[in-house]
Amino acid sequence: MILIGTKCQLEQAVTQELTAAAVGSGALPVFGTPFMAAMMENAAMTVLQSFLEEGQGSVGTHLDISHDAPTPVGMKVWAEAEITAVSENGKMVDFAVRAWDEKGPIGSGTHTRAIISSERFLNKCSAKLEG
Repeated sequence: MILIGTKCQLEQAVTQELTAAAVGSGALPVFGTPFMAAMMENAAMTVLQSFLEEGQGSVGTHLDISHDAPTPVGMKVWAEAEITAVSENGKMVDFAVRAWDEKGPIGSGTHTRAIISSERFLNKCSAKLEG
């Protein structure tokens, strides 16, 4: 049973490779929004995985976030995902996602993940390569 309110928090230091300039989402050497989004999704995937059975995984289906403050190279950032809802059929899970740096909040929003059979999902994906 997936427990509403369960959280996962991840931490990393901002490096040149994690900047908007490096990924092409901007021109400045500050923590890039795509990397903040990825940290938020990773936190959600990590907390949800602990509730899943062998062979199950999850995929992101929706992400609605704001990136509200810049973070310089060298500063630590944290991303947190908290389970806020589970669909009636138990296949869709909603999260509140937040991010901070050493000076305070830098982003927040919501994220939804679908619980899938990893093998079936990969088979469906690979079928796109077939004629």
